[in-house]
Amino acid sequence: MNKKFPEGFLWGGATSAYQIEGAWLEDGKGPSIWDVFCMIPGKVINHDNGNTACDHYHRLEEDLDLIKKTGIRAYRFSISWPRILPAGREAVNPKGLEFYNRLIDGLIQRDIVPWATLYHWDLPVALEMEYDGWLDARTGEAFVEYAAVCFSHFGDRVKNWITINEPWVVAILGYGLGVFAPGKKSNTLPYLAGHQLILAHAKTVEVYRKQFQPVQQGQIGITNNCDWREPLTDSPEDRAAAQRALEFFLGWFSDPIYKGDYPEVMKQRLGPRLPVFSPEEQALIRGSSDFFGLNHYTTMYASDASGKKEAVSVYGNGGLSEDQDVHLSIGRDWKLTTMQWAIVPWGFRNLLVWIAERYENPPVYITENGCAFDDQLAQGLVHDPERIEFFKGYIRALAEALDSGVDVRGYFIWSLMDNFEWASGYSKKFGIIYVDQALNRIPKTSAEWYRRIIETNEIGS
Repeated sequence: MNKKFPEGFLWGGATSAYQIEGAWLEDGKGPSIWDVFCMIPGKVINHDNGNTACDHYHRLEEDLDLIKKTGIRAYRFSISWPRILPAGREAVNPKGLEFYNRLIDGLIQRDIVPWATLYHWDLPVALEMEYDGWLDARTGEAFVEYAAVCFSHFGDRVKNWITINEPWVVAILGYGLGVFAPGKKSNTLPYLAGHQLILAHAKTVEVYRKQFQPVQQGQIGITNNCDWREPLTDSPEDRAAAQRALEFFLGWFSDPIYKGDYPEVMKQRLGPRLPVFSPEEQALIRGSSDFFGLNHYTTMYASDASGKKEAVSVYGNGGLSEDQDVHLSIGRDWKLTTMQWAIVPWGFRNLLVWIAERYENPPVYITENGCAFDDQLAQGLVHDPERIEFFKGYIRALAEALDSGVDVRGYFIWSLMDNFEWASGYSKKFGIIYVDQALNRIPKTSAEWYRRIIETNEIGS
């Protein structure tokens, strides 16, 4: 059955600065925490780093033509904070402004709508050293300063802004489990970092709305990531566990924005480890997003683990699971990507319905959705039928959510091209464009498939 999408539905592709740009210390750019993290032995598979990445910084025009060739109507990129403000504050790097001006102008010339993310994890290392990164409110103040520079120089053309990408990842993987930069391990620091990230977002939105939005007429929001949690059984305990897991995952960062405060379950379980918003901060945060940005990749079953040994602290459990008492598992018949993430399209639909019901159906943009497979170049071509099947399933699930009344307005594939995939280095391929060791770009069969979806604005059988 064919499904036509609403007129004006936005089809896009996404990347991030550290994952594709390279040129890590060129033209005045300062180092980021990921530049430093990659230097620590054992932190990244194969000792990979983003020093060159896809060399996007030097191959901008070629990549812009490639983006146009894919047919995507919108391109989500991130701006490198240390490329704009090498020390995190004050002195602006003109070469950094020049690069992003060329990128934005090149997109507009090619009829592609720019979507700019201000923070995709590459904190200037100077702020980590001076302020202890996102554990200190001064980093949030510096972020507002940096954002204002971007609004001032790019906001006449960029009308779609995302403040922070996946604050959950920054907090849990960076300050809880220590597997991402800056590599700290704690059961308290993630909640402090998350608190500062939410405040930095809200203060940035306030500046944009007061000083820039009336003239520039853009929109601004935040992007959160969340996997669906399906109750393992229909027992009240497992249903409560699934709900609890979602509130610790997505509710942590979305409830303050849409409800004014953290979920009650977090306050009850964390006690003094969870910082408290003042009434003034609650007023500032509430309503501080013009849209709901969502990154989604997988689904897991959730069951109650109260007092059980299987409640262990691992990334797959959606955070610090000893705080949640939730055990997660996957279905035996579920297919997996090379990230070992289960492919469960109906979980995507269920999550979108859950968001609509919990947050009064805000406008939603799927700012990332995709999969990694071991794509191989053969006789000059890259066939990736598994990725096409993944996208078919998830886009159909999105269509079902639309039919249910969920206000989804756009969808961005992750990612445009194979790139540096954080702690996985270059071992995981998410792109619809294959990038080989010589940094040649080769469109995969999924790229042509996605182009047809965009041209027809429908998903076929």
